[in-house]
Amino acid sequence: MSAPGWRDPMLATLTERRFADRAWLFERKLDGVRAICVRDGGTPQLLSRNRNPMNGAYPEIVEAIAGLGGDRFVVDGEIVAFDGERTSFATLAPRIHLTDPERARATGVDVYYYLFDLLHFDDHDARRLPLRQRKELLREAFDFTDPLRRSEHRDTDGDAYFRHACEQGWEGLIAKRADSPYHGGRTRDWLKFKCVSGQEFVVGGFTDPSGSRQGFGALLLGYYEGDSLRYAGKVGTGFDSATLHDLHDRLLRMEEKTSPFAERVAERGIHWVRPEIVAQIGFSEWTNDGRLRHSRFLGEREDKSPTEVVREEK
Repeated sequence: MSAPGWRDPMLATLTERRFADRAWLFERKLDGVRAICVRDGGTPQLLSRNRNPMNGAYPEIVEAIAGLGGDRFVVDGEIVAFDGERTSFATLAPRIHLTDPERARATGVDVYYYLFDLLHFDDHDARRLPLRQRKELLREAFDFTDPLRRSEHRDTDGDAYFRHACEQGWEGLIAKRADSPYHGGRTRDWLKFKCVSGQEFVVGGFTDPSGSRQGFGALLLGYYEGDSLRYAGKVGTGFDSATLHDLHDRLLRMEEKTSPFAERVAERGIHWVRPEIVAQIGFSEWTNDGRLRHSRFLGEREDKSPTEVVREEK
């Protein structure tokens, strides 16, 4: 017998290799927040990738999974919101930091929980089972009614499905080895095929605003390479006035006298900060000198710690 509890999430590796293989499953890559849900007889607990509680931000999901699943389980999935037909982190962002269920509902942002893996059910640890079997058990264990949804997959034709994903404006696909067990941490048994460029970055500073702009001009971004925070460039678009004001107030309380970056940053009006905030950034590409091109702020992340943020290599 085994008791349900926290399980470290399994993480995919970015790749440019596209393939069709019957030994792999292919799922839509969702642009939301990863969520492990644990229930041991009481209220289900939604936990982020770094174990932050999220019940207050998504009360309707907690209620739904309590009524549509068993009494003891651990499942893995993604919480999303939609902008039209596309999942959108930016649309979800207003709910991410909330802890009051009433405030979360009052945002008017509809959320859905897509389940894609079953790690534990009743007294049984399912992680050693092959993925295809875990997915079948997941389908049988839950009733899927909104806001609870099951992540669909294809059994082959990953290259054709990837072209379809990009045509539909999806973020990409996740390819998963069908016979793989579930184990925490980064793995090549799960691969990311991305249609758009984007990832998390650590905020290491900000610049003064210019003209009529309030708050700050741009955020200075970096990623970790070993123990060093490497400079990746800046982002100055994608902020509304409320975000500019809120972030600026918090950044002022985090100011430091010295740069957290490993290399010299040549910008005017710089203020250094403790590298504690993680931001989701969209961008068109990396330049040859390792800087972001056409970057845009999409939202702040609380489900990842700064030291987890590395440059996603293809």
